[in-house]
Amino acid sequence: MKMGESTQLQRVIGYFHGTIFLFSIIIGAGIFIAPKGVLKYSSLNVGVSLSIWAACAVVSMLAALSHAELGTTFPRSGAQYYFLKRSLGPFIAFLYLWINLFSTPAGLAARGLLLAGYITQPFYPGCLVPETPKKCLALAILWCLGILNARGVKEVTWFQTVSTAVKVTVLGFISVTGIVLLVRGRRENLARFEKAFDAEVPDAPQIAEAFLQGLYAYSGWGVLVRIAGELKNPSENIPKCVVTALTLVALIYLLVNISYLAVLTPKEIVSSDAVAVTWMDRVIPSMQWAISLGVSSSIVSSLNCTVFSTSRLWYMASQEGQLPLILSALNIHSCPVAAVIQMLIFASILIIPSDLILLINYVGFIDWIQLGLMMMGLLKLRFQEPNLPRPYKVRLPFVFGTMAMSLFLVLTPIIKSPQMYHIYVILFIFSGLLFYLPFVHFNLGSTYFNKITCFLQLLLNVSPTDDIDEYISIGENVQKNSPATATKKE
Repeated sequence: MKMGESTQLQRVIGYFHGTIFLFSIIIGAGIFIAPKGVLKYSSLNVGVSLSIWAACAVVSMLAALSHAELGTTFPRSGAQYYFLKRSLGPFIAFLYLWINLFSTPAGLAARGLLLAGYITQPFYPGCLVPETPKKCLALAILWCLGILNARGVKEVTWFQTVSTAVKVTVLGFISVTGIVLLVRGRRENLARFEKAFDAEVPDAPQIAEAFLQGLYAYSGWGVLVRIAGELKNPSENIPKCVVTALTLVALIYLLVNISYLAVLTPKEIVSSDAVAVTWMDRVIPSMQWAISLGVSSSIVSSLNCTVFSTSRLWYMASQEGQLPLILSALNIHSCPVAAVIQMLIFASILIIPSDLILLINYVGFIDWIQLGLMMMGLLKLRFQEPNLPRPYKVRLPFVFGTMAMSLFLVLTPIIKSPQMYHIYVILFIFSGLLFYLPFVHFNLGSTYFNKITCFLQLLLNVSPTDDIDEYISIGENVQKNSPATATKKE
């Protein structure tokens, strides 16, 4: 941040790096974990499994394009939160924030442990990795990413570009090798695809669970809306980046799953803790390091993007008065460093062993509740404020389709096969009311928080931002706007 510049997040991310951000957060741990869950809930039916992967791509595209309207109408960081507060009120916005305060660090902790496991496994051949070194490495990785984020957007985008290139190379190798083996393969491998739908067909609750597993691998497509305040020309770049990235991701995912099935049986995939490693054991055992490199780069770039984007969400919530003011203070690199530190502290506490398939169900269940609320808010705002400038306006069938899918994924498992974790999730969501009333609605303890803010501001060398409702940076200019017209400059 140069002398004389406004204390604000800077718009420096264009179309190329926006696509890289989407690519890097979507292609994370999901493609290495979710194939097991999708096959399991598809009753080991190869045809149903591949169909679900293709359907997940379509659903994700519809949801992402519907979601894009939020970031183009309100081109500011943390646009989802700001949109919910404006359309459905401060309590619903706080519940969204409350979920993210814990679900995001939990996801970071789980992926950090997964990454540490992949890195340390070669040092413990033939046996399980001890928990202590795995946890220590996971902590070191998360805090190194925190330091990288504190250095600013340019360093983060450079890192994302390099790590994305590495993982796309590895996934491309898996895809091409699998297709070659399929063409030249044995009869039983070909028969697996010729009789793809011959196995048992799953019922509706199983299909819903399989969708949650597959959609987990596509999760993260809303990242550009979270960082809309740092995108150049968001009204054009958000939809373009979404279409480009999700099309390429869908193609890669289908080819990788076909490659897995060309080498391994469905039972072998379901029984494997690391599908890619098992695949490489069968194909080129001496090249296991390449899989470890690809998996590691996929997870670390996804982790980095999550830290970057979630810190912007907490930044916006702090600006709106629902989190302590210190979380929106910026350092000299225009990074809300206090938000990054708080997120990593929560993640460090949560680094404990977990069932990854169950975790995916938790996260997926919550994500689709949130998305359903956003689509309701979008429709409400369409009728409540029809003259609000919307540089990009999604078609209503896309919105209704996304809402229908959200209701299907949330209600079908609850009605058909209720689990205790459904109750836990709902109780957790509404437990936010216990914190909303005293600390946000009645603003208790504000004097105490002000003293802590002053101390941390000096300790972290950060300063409060300018009023984002007064100045909204569009492109390279700073345009004065009212809150109702925080949109693309005409």
